[in-house]
Amino acid sequence: MSPELRKRFFIILAVIAGCLASLYLSIGSSGIKITPINQRINLGLDLKGGMHLILRVQNDNLPTRQAKEDAVLKSMEVLRNRIDGLGVAETLLQRQGQNQILLQLPGVTDRDKALAMIGRMARLEFHLVDDDAGHLKDARSGHVPDGEVLTGMKESDGTRSQILLYKSVVMGGEDITDAHVDFDNNMKSEIKMKFNDKGAKQFGDLTNTHVEERLAIVLDQEVLSAPKIKEPILTGDCVITGNFTFEEASLLALSLRTGALPVPMTIEEERTIGPLLGKDSIDAGIKATIYGGIAIVVCMCLYYLVGGFIASVALAINLLMILGSMGLLNILMPDSQVTLTLPGIAGIILTLGMAVDANVLINERIREEIDNGRPLSASVNTGYSRAWSAILDSHVTSLIAAFFLFQFGSGPIKGFAITLSTGLIASLFSSIYVTRTFFNWLISEKIIKALPMAHLFKKPNFNFLNKKYICFFISGSIIIAGAIDFAHKKDTAFGIDFAGGQIQEFKFDHPISADGLRTLLKEGKVENAVIQTFPNAPENVIIRTQQDTNAKVVAIFKSQMPDNNFQVLRIEKVGPVVGQALRTKAVYAIVLALLGMLVYIGVRFKHFTFGAATVVAIFHDVLITLSLILLAGRQIDLLVVTAILTITGYSTNDAIIIYDRVRENVPKMRNKSLPDVINESINQTLGRTVMTTFMTTLSALSLYFFGGEVLNTFAFVLIRGFLFGTYSTVWVVSPLFLWFQGNKKW
Repeated sequence: MSPELRKRFFIILAVIAGCLASLYLSIGSSGIKITPINQRINLGLDLKGGMHLILRVQNDNLPTRQAKEDAVLKSMEVLRNRIDGLGVAETLLQRQGQNQILLQLPGVTDRDKALAMIGRMARLEFHLVDDDAGHLKDARSGHVPDGEVLTGMKESDGTRSQILLYKSVVMGGEDITDAHVDFDNNMKSEIKMKFNDKGAKQFGDLTNTHVEERLAIVLDQEVLSAPKIKEPILTGDCVITGNFTFEEASLLALSLRTGALPVPMTIEEERTIGPLLGKDSIDAGIKATIYGGIAIVVCMCLYYLVGGFIASVALAINLLMILGSMGLLNILMPDSQVTLTLPGIAGIILTLGMAVDANVLINERIREEIDNGRPLSASVNTGYSRAWSAILDSHVTSLIAAFFLFQFGSGPIKGFAITLSTGLIASLFSSIYVTRTFFNWLISEKIIKALPMAHLFKKPNFNFLNKKYICFFISGSIIIAGAIDFAHKKDTAFGIDFAGGQIQEFKFDHPISADGLRTLLKEGKVENAVIQTFPNAPENVIIRTQQDTNAKVVAIFKSQMPDNNFQVLRIEKVGPVVGQALRTKAVYAIVLALLGMLVYIGVRFKHFTFGAATVVAIFHDVLITLSLILLAGRQIDLLVVTAILTITGYSTNDAIIIYDRVRENVPKMRNKSLPDVINESINQTLGRTVMTTFMTTLSALSLYFFGGEVLNTFAFVLIRGFLFGTYSTVWVVSPLFLWFQGNKKW
């Protein structure tokens, strides 16, 4: 083995060892030890369960800019203290924009408890009670005395009574230093509070001045109790009694202990994932990865034989590099929040399919050189050198799409962008460096003396350009049909990510019918609910509503179907403000990705005519794909936009590879017209085009059948997009390019 080959193998082994070490080894005070892989790769909330919340601080009515700023910062401080009190680990609390807060609570699936803890203002006030019977009678008849308010109070027996309070706050809860749950003589939960010195003095003066009067304890404008002051309380201690459960008292004590929110907060976006759905998603993702990988490896080995086997080894190294890079980033930057999400698993599967693109291109180039009579070693070297520019350009355009996905996507979508980007970078190493090293080693050691490969097309000679009008008619018909369907559906064409609303997914012990469930919900006053069941999983049901109906729906299930137990798989809620913002970001992501590709292609090919034709064709792919989604009765959401941006990168890859061949053929075919050169170039690359479309579609089909229902629409979009992306590259880009080019030379 030559020194150069030894060096290359050493680098490959070092990369493999580094990836394995970043995934399994850790160095501590006790030395080197093996760490489970799940401790090195952070799982997103959609895989391990938890809550993802976008909270909006309602500071619009505050008088000054500084007051608004202080309200956001104080709200974050209070939230952090409350979360710490719950003992939730690995939480994420970040400010977003001017008045939004991102909160992630891994492992927290008790939705009601979490929302009660987060949303409670915990504004404690003390009001004196007007016990004059005449005043109370007048207030009940509608004549409330000035400076007073008539309100209700829950009694210990569960009934409600009316009580007349003075509006003025005689004392607030700002000086509370401790609040904890205790029990009275009847073993009922109560809350014991303690004030600091300042609060103790104020409370002592208050109780000393108003002995034998009633003092109402009001929390968030709700009267909890109104005991009579029998004697001055000078110790700074106070007890809140009420009809509390232990859980309610614990949350209330936590809220009082950590302080009040300065202004109310609203939940603009919520994604609660149950642990069962997370486990099912991991199982489905692993299954889709295994099946997709096996299908790709089998097809590559059957078609390219030795070349396919080498490409398969490179794919395994590619997968290891993706996981290893995530583990390494979490070691070097523990606060980076690099996580593996469900769309991220989809990104890995797609990366394997798209990495095949480079290997197919290399093998096709090598075969061309062999068919031209070159020696095997020269064929391999020339094949790699001629494939390099197209591989680089196609990877960069896909990275452009991934970059804008990361910039404008939410947490899971960012996970997809990260895995797609790392996979593409790893693909450059594995498909160029690794496979070439193996080829050179096998040839130098005379282990192989030939590289037989199957032929999909021997010498194709189709006239692709003369079918342009038929293709324009097909494309136009689909786009017009989609536009009509969109105009008919309007906002219902969008999922909750863009239109707002709530999704609830449940898994029952026994199958349930959509019609029966629809009847139950209507009887329970849950109107306009869209219900979806699954033939392959009849126990699962998804309910879409415009409002937060979870409490009503759960109550209906428990009362009307007591023998059919259920688990909450996920709850997702998006407010109209966030929905509009997400829709705007999606448009920005698509437009900026297209512009980025236009600039890159124009610079690389030194010809903006080709870039413009490619971008118009990609826009055509976007419209076709959206039309097919709508006509299939599916909704447009964030995962659909993610799939569309993936398609734009893939379609650009196809166009680049064909027009890289055109650029190569123009000097060789000076006696031919540009349409003939383009037609010849498409025929020369036809085998590669069909094979890569087939391989990437295999990975998408694996996602569609085995990736779970969450990724089903995502895979549906990819399959249609890959097929129409290939179609547009051959039959749309070329006519557009010739039209834009006119009589100018290329």
